[in-house]
Amino acid sequence: MTDMGSFLALEKIENAPVLRLAGTSITAGGLISAAIILAVALALAWAATRGIKRMRARSSRSAGALYVLEKLVGYGLVVAGVMLALSATGLNLSSLAVFAGALGIGVGLGLQGVVKEFVSGVFLIFDRMVSVGDYVEIEGGARGAIMEIGPRATRIRTNDNINILVPNSQLIEHPLTNWTLKGDTRRIHIPFSVAYGADRGEVRDVVLAAARASPFTSPETDARKCQVWLVNFGESGLDFELLVWPTQDAVKRPAAMHAAYTWAIAEALEQAGIEIPFPQTDLRIRSLFGREGDEAMEVMTTGKAPRPKPAARKPKKKATTSSENDAAEDLLLPSAAEAPEPDNS
Repeated sequence: MTDMGSFLALEKIENAPVLRLAGTSITAGGLISAAIILAVALALAWAATRGIKRMRARSSRSAGALYVLEKLVGYGLVVAGVMLALSATGLNLSSLAVFAGALGIGVGLGLQGVVKEFVSGVFLIFDRMVSVGDYVEIEGGARGAIMEIGPRATRIRTNDNINILVPNSQLIEHPLTNWTLKGDTRRIHIPFSVAYGADRGEVRDVVLAAARASPFTSPETDARKCQVWLVNFGESGLDFELLVWPTQDAVKRPAAMHAAYTWAIAEALEQAGIEIPFPQTDLRIRSLFGREGDEAMEVMTTGKAPRPKPAARKPKKKATTSSENDAAEDLLLPSAAEAPEPDNS
C-alpha cells in the first residue's frame, strides 16, 4: 500500500498543472519530459558538430562542404529538439501560430540587428564566395584567415594570432578581397631598383633565377610565369618589379612572403655584383674654360690643361630583345576576363 500510495502521489505531481498556455494546461511531467528531450538534442548536436569538425580538420579539400554540413546538423538538431520538447509539454503547435506571429513581430523589432547578422551568416555559409579557410582582406587593411562563420559574426585570425570579429553583414555589404577564392593563388609584385648602367638583361636573368629557386614559387606554366618588368626611371636608378605566382600557403602570409622574395632579390644582385642604388645627388660640370667633364675638373684643381687622351671605344651592350621584355610578352597573353578559371572540383 505504501508503494501504491507513492506511485499515486508521483502521478498526481506529474499531472499537476503548472501553467496554462494557448488554452493548454502544461503539467510538471510535461516540463520534465521537455527538459530531457531538449538536453538530449543539445548533447547530440554538440557531439555531431564536434565529430564533423574533427573530420574537417583532417580534410583540406572538402573543408568548406564539411563546414556547411556541420552548421546544418547543429542547427537542425537544436530546432528539432525544441519542436519535440514543445510537443512533449502537450502544446498544440498550430494553436501557437497567432502567438508566435505576435512574438515574432516583437522580436523582429527589438532584435533587428541580431536577426540581420544571423541571416547574413546563413547567406555566407551557402553562398561559398567566402568559406572557412579562405585568406581575406577587409576594409581598413586587416588581413587573415576565416576561422569560423558564427550566427552573429565571422572570426578572422591574422598571422599575428589576433582574432578579429567582423559582423556578418559587413562581409556582404562592403568590399572584400578574397586572396584564395576557390583554392587558387594570385600574382604578386615585388619592387626593387638597380643603379643606372646595369645590364638590364643580366638583372632579369639573375632575379628570375632567384625567384624560380625559391620554395615559395609555384611551378611555371604558359599562363603563369615569373617575369621581371622595368617600370620606371627613378631618381637614383632603374626601378624594376618581380612578378611571381607564389604557392597558396605563401599567399596566406603576404608580409613574410614579400620579405622573403625581397631578401632573395637583394642576395642575388649582391652575388652578381649588381649595384643597388641609394639616394644621392651628383654634381656634374659640363663645361669650364672650354673643357668638359674630368678635363674641366683637372683644369679647376691644377690650373693646367691635361694632355688629350685617345678616345677609347666603348663595348657595345647587347640590346634587349623582345623575348627578354617580359612586359611586352605579357601583353600577348589573354586577359584575366578571357582566361579560363581553374577547375578545382
